[in-house]
Amino acid sequence: MSGLCAVAAAGLLLLTPSDHFTLAWTHSVEKVEWREDWQAVSGRLILRQASVLGSAAGMEPPPQAVLRDGRWVWNPGIVMEEIVLARSDFTADWRLCVAGRCRDLDKEKGQTRLRACP
Repeated sequence: MSGLCAVAAAGLLLLTPSDHFTLAWTHSVEKVEWREDWQAVSGRLILRQASVLGSAAGMEPPPQAVLRDGRWVWNPGIVMEEIVLARSDFTADWRLCVAGRCRDLDKEKGQTRLRACP
């Protein structure tokens, strides 16, 4: 089983044995929430599900998305070695949820990198 490692510019931020996590953020112009549900598997991160609350410029759901409880939901199946969370002075920061506990990453400086931990 893989876990999640989050590394901030200043050093290790989070280490958890959970292999599932959710990232959420709000679009800077449209003010629409986007969510991604990820899983750490064999040293990689797999995007299992993405959803957006509405449709707007730069936030268009793909053709395979279905409307479920007011959100467009789809299963991208994208596989990544690492996710780099960039920062903007114009938006609220990322929200990271692991095992039902959520945390805003707004106190972190610089980039945060998410990887699967052994």
